[in-house]
Amino acid sequence: MNKDQLAKEHLKQFLSGFPNLDNSMISQLAEIIQVIAPTKGTILMQEGTVPDACYFVLKGLVRQYQIIDGTERTTEFYTESHGTVSSMHYTERTPSSFYLECMEDCLLIIGDRETDPVHFEKFPALVEITKQMLENDLNKIKENYSQFILSSPLERYEHFLKTRPDVHIRVPLHQIASYLGMTPESLSRIRKRRVSPGK
Repeated sequence: MNKDQLAKEHLKQFLSGFPNLDNSMISQLAEIIQVIAPTKGTILMQEGTVPDACYFVLKGLVRQYQIIDGTERTTEFYTESHGTVSSMHYTERTPSSFYLECMEDCLLIIGDRETDPVHFEKFPALVEITKQMLENDLNKIKENYSQFILSSPLERYEHFLKTRPDVHIRVPLHQIASYLGMTPESLSRIRKRRVSPGK
């Protein structure tokens, strides 16, 4: 199976999760929805640029980060289970406040301003799918933010392990520490306490 066929199979599998789509519709959508395969290390978006595309992760991991006082601050990890990459700057046509980097070889659904309206008009079901994708991930973001504000560093890490176990083994620990709002040294101490709670 070549890369194009593999991408199409991943797309069909994703679309099959929407109960309002039958096999015929899934096949039609799989032909028109664009999927790209950027390699590890690809920068999808630069801070300060107005993005021409938005993305959804079918396979792989995309990291969102900012550079503050010369230091990278990770603000989100997008994976297969948390796939909708922030589209705020894309929809509002404003300069991006962050970078997007592929941490692995990825398969991404890509939307652009030229083809999306054409596809939405031809396939109204696609509008509902897109809306559902955005709402699901927005709810996850709100829930995680509320938990983050009210929790201690240890509780943040415990919650991260519980809700994002896939990410924990796929990215460097210093990026996890940044995401959780702590230093790598603090995260290291928390991890040691979990292993040896009596010490």
